Amino acid sequence: MQFPESWLREFCNPSLSTAELSDTLTMAGLEVEERQPVAPPFSHIVVGEILEAVQHPNADRLRVCQVNVGQSAPLTIVCGAPNARAGIKVPCALVGAELPPGEDGKPFLIKVGKLRGVESFGMLCSANELKLSQDHGGLLELASDAVVGQNIRDHLQLDDTLFTLKLTPNLAHCLSVYGVAREVSALTGAPLKPLTFPKAACALTELLPVKVSAPDLCGRFSGRVIRGVNPKAATPAWMVNQLARCGQRSVTALVDISNYVMFELGRPTHIFDLDKIHGGLEVRWGKPGEQLKLLNGNTVTVDAQVGVIADAVQVESLAGIMGGDATAVSDDTV
Repeated sequence: MQFPESWLREFCNPSLSTAELSDTLTMAGLEVEERQPVAPPFSHIVVGEILEAVQHPNADRLRVCQVNVGQSAPLTIVCGAPNARAGIKVPCALVGAELPPGEDGKPFLIKVGKLRGVESFGMLCSANELKLSQDHGGLLELASDAVVGQNIRDHLQLDDTLFTLKLTPNLAHCLSVYGVAREVSALTGAPLKPLTFPKAACALTELLPVKVSAPDLCGRFSGRVIRGVNPKAATPAWMVNQLARCGQRSVTALVDISNYVMFELGRPTHIFDLDKIHGGLEVRWGKPGEQLKLLNGNTVTVDAQVGVIADAVQVESLAGIMGGDATAVSDDTV
C-alpha cells in the first residue's frame, strides 16, 4: 500500500521525523517497505504564466514565449513544446536553476542560451523533465489559480515522502490512510482527527432492488441512486495528484471519487450506470461457466468460489474486486 506522508499527517501528526515515523510503523508490524521522495531535488523553478507565444522566425517547431514569473518584466523563453500557448501556467526554470539529472547522471544547469538566433532566459518544463512522471508529451500545465512566481515545490507540495507498506493479511484495517493514522495515534498518543459525515438529504424516491443471496459473502450491501451528474466534469488537480501518489492514475471524475474514498477511508465502492442494469442487483456466488467482461477489457470465467454482483440478465461485477464493462459509467451517464 502506497500513500504520501502528508496525507497521513492530515489525520494524525505525531512529533516524529519521517524516519522516526517509519521506524514506529515497522516496529508495530506495519512494515515500511520503501520510502521515497515525491520529487527529486531541484531549485529555482517557479510558476510561470505564458503571456504570448509566437512562431520562432527561424524554426518551425519552436515558439518564442513571453513569460511572467513575478519579476519586473516578462522573460523571453524559446520553447519547443507542442502545447506552449498564451494563457497557461507552467513550471519555469530560471537562469541558475538545476534540474534533476538526465540519463548521463549529471544535473542540468539552466543558463542564458541562444536558440536559432533568439536568446532564451530560462526553460519551460514538462513533468518528465522534473522527474514527476514519464509524461513528456508537453509542458506540465498547472491550475489556473496557481500563484505566479511561487516556488513550484510549494505549489505542487513536492517536499513530501511516499510510504509503501507491506501489510500482512491480518491488517486489513490498515488498508487506508485513515486506518494507518488510527494505528499511529494508538502507538504515539497523538490525537486522531475525528471523521464527520454530514447527512445528505435524499431528493429522489427512485429505488433499485438489491438481494443478498450469499450472506456468507456479503453481510450488508448499500447504495444510493444519484441523478443529474456531469460525467464529463474534470477531476480537481489536487485529487488527481493525491491518487497519483497512491499509485492510481486518474480515469474520470466519477471513478476518481470512488477510488479516493477507498484510499482515504478503506471503503470500496463502485459506480454503476443505473440505466444499464436489468431489473435489480443480486449479490451471490458465481455459477460455473459464467463470464464477465471487466472494466480493464479482460473477460474472465467465474465459478462457485467467486463472489459476483449480477442483475436479471448477467454478471455485472466481481464482488469487491472490479466492475464490469456492461454497466460502466460513460460520457452518456446521467
